[in-house]
Amino acid sequence: MTTSHAGPGATRTVLLVEDHADSRAMYAEFLRLDFHVVEAGDGVAALELMAETRPDVVVTDLALPRMDGFELIERIRGDERLRLVPVIALSGYSGTEHAERARQAGSDLVLVKPCLPETLAQAVASASIRRKDT
Repeated sequence: MTTSHAGPGATRTVLLVEDHADSRAMYAEFLRLDFHVVEAGDGVAALELMAETRPDVVVTDLALPRMDGFELIERIRGDERLRLVPVIALSGYSGTEHAERARQAGSDLVLVKPCLPETLAQAVASASIRRKDT
């Protein structure tokens, strides 16, 4: 797990959960322009990070080692402290099955990978604005 430096004026934190190092680096680099980015390589590490800090938005791949993104989303939704944090799921599958399963788990949005970093950044910006504080 790593913390990325943010651009000037970044006040919102994004937790980026992606096991593929190149994809994680690419998305983190782009998101850093506007957000403080915290990175995790799997769902277990993500939950450990969220025990310490509450992100404004979670972006998670669905196919992760140790704990997949579906379970991670369910655990976020089941945690009273985190349940309102927006979650954007990234799926490597273009079929509707994974997207529907992610929505049932509680994701707010599902994007199919590879997605443009600009698309992800726009989705994160929209989600962080809509976030409801508890």
